[in-house]
Amino acid sequence: MASLSADQTLILPPAGRRGSQSSQSTTGLPADLLRESVVRLRILALLYAFVFFMSAFFPLLMLPADRAQVFSRLASWLPGVIAIAMALAVAALTWSARVSLPAIMGIGHAFEVASSYGIAAAEFLDPNLLSPETRLIGLSWVGVWVLLYTVVVPTSPRRAVLAALAAVSSVPVTVGYVMLSNPARHGPTAAQFFFGLVFPYLLVVVMAYVGARVVYALGAEIKRSRELGSYRLVERLGEGGMGEVWRAEHRMLARPAAIKLIRPALSGGASFGSPAEFRHRFEREAQAIASLRSPHTVDLFDFGVAADGAFYYVMELLDGLDAETLVRRHGKMPFARVIYVLRQVCHSLSEAEAHRLVHRDIKPANIFLCRYGEEFDFVKVLDFGLVKALGDKPDALPNLTREHSVHGTPAFIAPEQALGLAELDGRADIYSTGCVAFWLLTGELVFRGETPMELLMHHAHTAPVAPSTRITAPIPAALDQLILACLAKNPADRPQSAKELSRRLAEIENADRWTNDVAREWWASHERGVDRTVSDPITR
Repeated sequence: MASLSADQTLILPPAGRRGSQSSQSTTGLPADLLRESVVRLRILALLYAFVFFMSAFFPLLMLPADRAQVFSRLASWLPGVIAIAMALAVAALTWSARVSLPAIMGIGHAFEVASSYGIAAAEFLDPNLLSPETRLIGLSWVGVWVLLYTVVVPTSPRRAVLAALAAVSSVPVTVGYVMLSNPARHGPTAAQFFFGLVFPYLLVVVMAYVGARVVYALGAEIKRSRELGSYRLVERLGEGGMGEVWRAEHRMLARPAAIKLIRPALSGGASFGSPAEFRHRFEREAQAIASLRSPHTVDLFDFGVAADGAFYYVMELLDGLDAETLVRRHGKMPFARVIYVLRQVCHSLSEAEAHRLVHRDIKPANIFLCRYGEEFDFVKVLDFGLVKALGDKPDALPNLTREHSVHGTPAFIAPEQALGLAELDGRADIYSTGCVAFWLLTGELVFRGETPMELLMHHAHTAPVAPSTRITAPIPAALDQLILACLAKNPADRPQSAKELSRRLAEIENADRWTNDVAREWWASHERGVDRTVSDPITR
């Protein structure tokens, strides 16, 4: 997966590609380690091709006399060319999204064997090696290659031993072929053949087995450590400043989930206080999310503390895209669709208001449009990690909101948040919703700034422009005015609740133009294979 910025939603591979449950059950290793094995296989294949070329062909380019002698015999150069071409083909295959992990790993084992035969052919196909003076004691490069492959590309010990046995057989098989093809020459005796060409490579297989056991045991230990309560971590989707997000499965139920691991040791900031205060805040936020029942708020299945002290949320895994990714990929939205999305956001925020909760980080990356049953463009509001309860007393919740700290995302932050005011209510979320509406309509931010501080100052003091001034597509005047009202500096001049904002959105002419049927058609034509996306991005 590509690297992630602090505010990006994490994208999973489409279902049926690498990292599936079948991959893990086939190899016994976690899916992310399997994908890492594919990357290592690619590196080894490219390394094999490079070293083979540099050792077998590059010197010939420098020595014309030797070049003529080598290329005069087909057996002197053809095996090397085939081996290099095979290695490049395997490297290219590892980039294919159509081939499953188990299949690629199987091809990798076949490559280990075939590449060993390529090395043996380059070393032993010369009949001049068959003489009484030739000493066969010692190891071919095949031994080095087999050990390197076994340790770098992990697999089960049984598979590793079978592949290693087949690979090291390349030396005695190649020499035996040369002996049978040249009966007039005096080859090694039976004892010389065994101790020079068989016994050393059996020792290589033993070493390969030990290496495979060690690497495999490490993978199994990682699997055992990835168990949180009733959930097992399957695949790491990404990481951020405070922790990681994983795809997980319940041990008993066929229900995928997204687990957000939060490690206090990685949070770094003094704004989170002592470990006890961090835990207090974590439990409080989890309880706040769990108290919400709006279908447009991401579902929290479970939360707890892992054995290593990490806190974790277990949330639903959704199919779709966050609004930031959607706009960046497909461009700005028509106004009716923006209204359709915002009214669902308001449904989530209205319930939060009823519980006296403020989200404080409404932004496109936290607004997720998905397929939910038979509904399309179904909105889920994500990441209530900055949620604040109205009426909190500083002495009752010490240091949960540190003095002079600013919480939120600068491009979508309310003026009162930008100024660090302690008293916030749901109207701060109304302002952020106005910023989101501006983004969805225009594909641009309300304010531009070179630094986060410059953005904060714009939100605190600069008057916004109407969305209609940034685009040529028509926007109803009532929507233009409503968004400007949401962006008012004074909270008293904004819609006073999410319910009021939803009502005023519904009153706009042609607000009902975007329907579920229209949304279904849009997803069918623009996102045929809906990405599986984790429900709760790491945003801090």
